[in-house]
Amino acid sequence: MTSAHPGTLRPVTLITGAAGGIGRALAQQLSPDHDLILSGRTAGPLEALCGELGAVPLLLDLTRPDTFESAVAGLGRVTNVVHNAGVVDLGPVAAQAYDLWTHTLTVNTVAPAELTRLLLPGLRAAQGTVVFVNSGAGLRANAGWGSYAASKHALRALADALRDEEAPHGVRVTSVYPGRTATEMQRRVRTQEGGDYQPETFIQPETVAATIAFALNASRDASLTDLTVRPGPRP
Repeated sequence: MTSAHPGTLRPVTLITGAAGGIGRALAQQLSPDHDLILSGRTAGPLEALCGELGAVPLLLDLTRPDTFESAVAGLGRVTNVVHNAGVVDLGPVAAQAYDLWTHTLTVNTVAPAELTRLLLPGLRAAQGTVVFVNSGAGLRANAGWGSYAASKHALRALADALRDEEAPHGVRVTSVYPGRTATEMQRRVRTQEGGDYQPETFIQPETVAATIAFALNASRDASLTDLTVRPGPRP
């Protein structure tokens, strides 16, 4: 199953945060059947992965959405966008100043909104799919997770509004809500929590990537709006 669109052209899928974790796993799963545009902030790891998969690198600084228009101007056809990149800094509301909130909301919410806006003409033409990799924190906010959860709740609102707005144009919008996943971000979270990082106890990146790939490749008679991925039961 290679394309969510009934046309004969191969899908072109742009993935942000592609150099590690879920993004890397997704790129590796899609590469046989999708042409890939892989986005990241650091050239070295990104270019190495693009060389491995025959993908196009796209350097984006998600703290600077004002730079996106020139960065994507020459991309050409884009069928799907997967917003996978994100940042998290834990702490109580009483301890997190406005600059941290601004940084988190910019990377996790404003950047996906602006990148989507710029790519919408092509997504409409391709009747493509937009996937927002959200979080369990986008469904419920816990103590110490205020800024991150706020950004992910806002990302959910963005996805819900976009879904209704773009349905007449044939664009599908999916939100994926993974639980704790064995990535470097999760390692940093566990450090902030003062706990051990035990990747075998978490969802594996390949599992979340397979869920995203399923949404992208689903037949056009279905739109997968919200997918929650939780850790499996442990014996």
